[in-house]
Amino acid sequence: MRLAGKTALITGGNGGIGLATARLFVAEGAKVTITGRNRDTLREAARELGPNALAVVADATDIAATEAAIKQAVDKFGKLDVLFANAGIPGNTPLGGTTLAGFEQVLRTNLTAVFFTVQAALPYLNDGASIILNGSVISVLGNPGYSAYAASKAGVRAMARVMASELSPRGIRVNVVAPGAARTAIWKGAAPTAEAFTALEQRIARSTPLGRIADADQIAKTVLFLASDDAAHVQSAEIFVDGGATGSPAGAPIYRG
Repeated sequence: MRLAGKTALITGGNGGIGLATARLFVAEGAKVTITGRNRDTLREAARELGPNALAVVADATDIAATEAAIKQAVDKFGKLDVLFANAGIPGNTPLGGTTLAGFEQVLRTNLTAVFFTVQAALPYLNDGASIILNGSVISVLGNPGYSAYAASKAGVRAMARVMASELSPRGIRVNVVAPGAARTAIWKGAAPTAEAFTALEQRIARSTPLGRIADADQIAKTVLFLASDDAAHVQSAEIFVDGGATGSPAGAPIYRG
C-alpha cells in the first residue's frame, strides 16, 4: 500500500474530488481527516470511510476553525504526512455584473484560505511531508466570466512555487493538481438538472482531446501519486488532469474533420 502508516488531512473532503481522494487514501493505508462545512455530508463520508477516518466540521475560510480541525486530526492520528488543500468554490464574476463581495469571496476561499490552511498545518507536518494544492485548467484557459476563479487558481500555482522554495529545506514537497472538467457537484450552479449536466458534459467533451470529462477518481489518483513516495523528487510541479484541454486543444473532437 502506497500510504501505509501515513496520516493525511483533506479540506473539502466530504464530496467530489476530496471524498474520492479520501477513499483512495484510506484504501492505500492512510489515516485520513476530512473537513467541510456540511455536517450531514461529513457524517455520511465518515461512515463510508470507516475507522481510519475522522470528519471535522470546519469552513476553510475560518482560520480558527481550520487550526482547531488540524489540532484535532493530530491528536487522533499523529503528525501529518500529507495535506491536500482541496476546498474551493466556483464563482461566475463577469465584467459589468460582479459585486466586490462576490469577487472577494472567491479569492478568500480559493486562495487566501489555502495559504492559511498550509500555514496552520505547518507546525504539525513531518519533515518530508507532501502538500498538494488544488488548481484548475481555468487558470490558463481564459473562460469568459471567470476572472476571480481564474485569478485564484493562477495564484495557487504561483503560491505553490513560493511555498516549495520555503519548505524544501525540510524536504516538504508542494505541488498542484489542476483538474479539468470532472463529474462533481461544483457544476450544480451551471447545470442544476441531470439534463443540463448531460448537455454541458457533451459540450465540454467536444472541446477535450480525449473526448470526455473526468471522473473524480481519476483526479484522486494523481493526488495519490503526488502524496506518495513515488513522487519523492517531484517539487513545485503543476499536473493538469484534463484530457489534453490545456496541452493540445487543437486535438479536440470539435476540430477534427
